[in-house]
Amino acid sequence: MARYIFLQYVDESKAPPYGSPELNAQIEAFAKYLDEVKAAGAFKDGDPCQPSAAGFSVSVHDGHAKTTDGPMHAQSPWLNGYFVLECKDRAEAAAWAAKNPAAQGGTVEVHPILSL
Repeated sequence: MARYIFLQYVDESKAPPYGSPELNAQIEAFAKYLDEVKAAGAFKDGDPCQPSAAGFSVSVHDGHAKTTDGPMHAQSPWLNGYFVLECKDRAEAAAWAAKNPAAQGGTVEVHPILSL
């Protein structure tokens, strides 16, 4: 079995406000998804991310580090969370990605994790 990281990208401008019924429905959808991946024995790790304004990027050029507040690319979708799941193959990983609530209107980017 291989581990895959599922990166959840959504349009932050369309995120429902805190405390709204729409946000509560999204939270319930993710809770159901989490219960399902745990019941299948696939769950290894995962958490939501704070809003993109809380993030920052670091780059190093000629030995000097530069820190920039916010997302790396201003027009990028918001990385709103991730899961690490253990899957038997790419097809199973794709099936879990399709069930991820972030895939509805957003994108779930899936990467196999290289074990060293």
